[in-house]
Amino acid sequence: MAPTVLITGASQGIGKATALLFARQGYDLILAARHAEALEEVALEIQQLGRSALSIPTDVKEPEQVKDLVQKALNYYGAVDVLVNNAGIYVSGPVEEFSLKDWHDTIDLNFWGYIHTIQELLPHFLERGRGTIVNLSSIGGKVPLPYVTPYCASKFAVTGLTKSLQAELCPKGIHVCGIYPNLIKSGFMERAIFRGHDAEDAQARRDQLNTILKVPVVEKPEDVAKAIWDGVAHKKTEVVVGSANIGATVNKVFPGLMQWFFRQSQKP
Repeated sequence: MAPTVLITGASQGIGKATALLFARQGYDLILAARHAEALEEVALEIQQLGRSALSIPTDVKEPEQVKDLVQKALNYYGAVDVLVNNAGIYVSGPVEEFSLKDWHDTIDLNFWGYIHTIQELLPHFLERGRGTIVNLSSIGGKVPLPYVTPYCASKFAVTGLTKSLQAELCPKGIHVCGIYPNLIKSGFMERAIFRGHDAEDAQARRDQLNTILKVPVVEKPEDVAKAIWDGVAHKKTEVVVGSANIGATVNKVFPGLMQWFFRQSQKP
């Protein structure tokens, strides 16, 4: 029987690239995302690679939907070997301009969405005495950055969750890995939240990020997918992706420099 992987946010970007890579490595897939049509297109691509793919439209912010997702996955395949928590949202703007709804939308997806899937799958992993949990964090979950405060808060929470799970679950046979990319050229801009002192300021921040994403050194979803596969295949506790290594190193050697640079780049 082929190993199975459940991927959230699998309809595009990092999630889609990861699904295709795992299919090429011999895995069968459980694909979760909110958009059913895009999800089914990914499933068809995987089936063309000769692997099985079960697509289940799911909003991971909703625990009942996640419970249904995991139950359907276990009923269909009998077991899940790897969980990749990837669904997330990016936010940018002055902290005082974010509404409570913005905060909830960010943390409910980026952090609680991970907790919901882990809560449902962990009993299965513990019963089997094996399994892998991969959490997509960010360089913003290692380095505190201005003008992305709700995003950083959610990703620092993911980092803490990941490290605590590692400490507790490793002796029980469950591998937990954190992935730390920088900005990625993907479709995340479509659902990102931008706030500013006015509509013009918010649009300027969106345009600025679009410009940054055109820089050749910015990684692609496939780069993160390879990092996820590396973490799973070699049982790594964390993988810092590409240019994020520079940011992490600079922050260690010159604390505050990353924050200064980010403040300059984000000035309206």
